[in-house]
Amino acid sequence: MATNHTWKFFRAGGFDQVKLESGADLANLDQLDQKLWVALACPTRGLEFDSRTLDLIDSDKDGRVRVPEVVAAAKWATSQLKNPDDLLKGSPTLPLTAINDATTEGKQILASARQILANLGKADTTAIDLEDTADTAKIFAATNFNGDGIIPADAASDDATKAVLADIMACLGIETDRSGKPGIGQAKADTFFAEAQAHSDWWKQAEGDKNILPLGEATAAAAAAVKAVKVKAEDFFARCRFAAFDARAAAALNRQESEFVTLATKDLTVNSAEIASFPLAQIAAGKALPLVDGVNPAWASALATLQATAVKPLLGDKNSITEADWNLLNTKLAPFETWATSKVGATVEKLGLKRVREILAGDAKVKIDALIAQDKALEPEANAIAAVEKLIRFNRDLYTLCVNFVSFKNFYSRKTPAIFQAGRLFLDQRSCDLCLTVEDAGKHAVMAGLAGAYLAYVDCVRKATGEKLSILAIFSQGDDDNLMVGRNGIFYDRKGRDFDATITKIIASPISIRQAFWAPYKKFVRFIEEQISKRAAAADADATDKLANAATLAANNSASQKIDVGTVAALGVAFGSVGTFVGLIFGHVVGVVMMGPLAMVGAFLGVMAMISGPSMILAFIKLRKRNLGPILDANGWAVNSKAKINVPLGTSLTAIATLPPGSQRDLTDPFAEKKSPWPKVIVVAVVVYVAFKWLNGGLDSHLPKGLKHDTYFEHETFFELKHNPVLAPAPAASPAGTNAAAATK
Repeated sequence: MATNHTWKFFRAGGFDQVKLESGADLANLDQLDQKLWVALACPTRGLEFDSRTLDLIDSDKDGRVRVPEVVAAAKWATSQLKNPDDLLKGSPTLPLTAINDATTEGKQILASARQILANLGKADTTAIDLEDTADTAKIFAATNFNGDGIIPADAASDDATKAVLADIMACLGIETDRSGKPGIGQAKADTFFAEAQAHSDWWKQAEGDKNILPLGEATAAAAAAVKAVKVKAEDFFARCRFAAFDARAAAALNRQESEFVTLATKDLTVNSAEIASFPLAQIAAGKALPLVDGVNPAWASALATLQATAVKPLLGDKNSITEADWNLLNTKLAPFETWATSKVGATVEKLGLKRVREILAGDAKVKIDALIAQDKALEPEANAIAAVEKLIRFNRDLYTLCVNFVSFKNFYSRKTPAIFQAGRLFLDQRSCDLCLTVEDAGKHAVMAGLAGAYLAYVDCVRKATGEKLSILAIFSQGDDDNLMVGRNGIFYDRKGRDFDATITKIIASPISIRQAFWAPYKKFVRFIEEQISKRAAAADADATDKLANAATLAANNSASQKIDVGTVAALGVAFGSVGTFVGLIFGHVVGVVMMGPLAMVGAFLGVMAMISGPSMILAFIKLRKRNLGPILDANGWAVNSKAKINVPLGTSLTAIATLPPGSQRDLTDPFAEKKSPWPKVIVVAVVVYVAFKWLNGGLDSHLPKGLKHDTYFEHETFFELKHNPVLAPAPAASPAGTNAAAATK
């Protein structure tokens, strides 16, 4: 990829990483080949980084920050500052003089920043920080105009307009402006006045028309009373007509006696559903509907209302009505029903027609529209508040993100923790600095296990507050002798809060070369311990059985006790085998000692290399391949390179316990185990026994020729005679010819 910008790189983790040393480097990130970026994506959560800043960078709101979004953020931030190098300072405070007011957006940001400070009573302040932009309500609490197009009732200067604003909110609901106050916007204002005008016009259709409003404003109450009993009244008249058709139906139409018996067994109220289901009155052929006496008690109130509001005003003072009266009553109210179904402006109806027309007659609409326009005029400055917050956050956080995304400078410099490092775990006399938060240990382990590092998944909890989190800790120094599921420690997060920590899962890998060196010996010791334990258990069981059998035998035949010759022979063979083995070792040691000190050192180192060499070589290969990539990928990153954790880096990530310089140690342990002289006595006795046997030739049958007693002393005698001619015997006489030939030769 061609680039006009000159880049500098540093090498760490086994690969080249770009140096970000100036604002120009950030501004030209779009020219840096993506193959040279350490990461291509990271999550917006689970990092020691301000999630709000990551949300602002995450333009598509998918919960992940990608290369194009980082590039766009860097482009925007560098263009809004007069000196892009200021981004490298990571300052939480943004001086107003640093904002680039040479661009249109920069001017708006600067104006908005000044407006924010003025609203907070800090007009003389020369810098702004996140605390100033954190509470939007606080910023606009001192002003009724904040550019959001929503005006509270207090925005009006006269009581009449304030009252109209209150009426609008009562009818259409409220909107909340940036200051947190209830108010209305242009859409609600327009809707209210449109509804009010439509409601007034609708009433004009009926005003003065006696057909629509035969009772004037009381017509609505009359129509409502008729509607309340309409179904039951028509049911009554239909039953009466059917009874007139056939008198035999009258009894059935009045409901069966058994139904009354059923009702009598219940606790009834006048308005119970069972009573209301009966006819309005007793059914009879051609009977009028009574309105007062002899009516169903569940409907008595509705019929009384019908009589007072509809029958009496429209038909006269009657205590009952015929079917013809009922039809006439409906005919007189039909025009009203038709008009009522076309009602508009119902949302303002609660104010009453008089109040609606009073509002329409005034200038409230003009004043409210002007107030909203006045508020909207501040929209560019007010909307720039978000840009002010964004610029402050980028000024503080963008460079930190880049040196943890474009490169891993923070991680490899070991001066500032990387944003994926969650804190420090103290466990087993070690502190682990490479700890990451994880959501699902089982799912995370599938990928993280490929890192080749020793991983411990740890559950952390603060019992005082109930806070919980899961972390992954990488152990990269020491050994794993005391690392096991269930071990407890303490975890400190980046805020310094402490958590009780318990290991829940381990993925074992080599931790260090030192561990690999001692691993074969530890395995051998564990093997011996296991074998001894097994043999001891088996011997104990066998001895118990033999004792039981011996006791039985002694009881049955105490007089015939004899020494088991086979047992004695077996013991002899066992002791002989042990002696032979020790003799072999002794013989080889003697042979090495004969070869001198250097041979002894060489032999010792050779034996150590044979035992520990393969383990150390394997560990060395694995430790060189430890890779941070799979660990981060399992957490939602897209790491673009092999971020190695070599031995020196791993050693710096895990610290083991050491005494402070100048410390004094008292080596007297009051609980130390007392040393017994018997082991030394036994060792000396065995050595003396083996030496005695060797000197007497008792081991010659088990030793190679060079180490046999006779061969060894023959060699020694020859050696001494060769170098000490005085001790050598005179040579035998030889024939003259032979001597002459030898002399001539």
